[in-house]
Amino acid sequence: MNEDMFEQLIESVSQADDIINGTAKPSRVTEFAEPQVKAIRAKTGLTQSRFADVLGVSKRTLENWEQGRRHPTGPARALLKILDANPKYALEALNH
Repeated sequence: MNEDMFEQLIESVSQADDIINGTAKPSRVTEFAEPQVKAIRAKTGLTQSRFADVLGVSKRTLENWEQGRRHPTGPARALLKILDANPKYALEALNH
């Protein structure tokens, strides 16, 4: 790495520190909409119990998501996005 690139890297780390510490604002913020779990489940035509099995979560967790008390994260959120985009093929791929 040449010296100019190193200086740019140090500057970007300094800017990140300022953002984290609240002394600067980020140039952009990306926000992702919460998945509408109940609507996604409705697209599949599955019961809560069956849908929870497909996602690999408990029925109670699914209920919490549907009622907005908790929110899916990580792989569950990704799977919900796939199910929302194409429920038929997603369920087919999951062998359900």
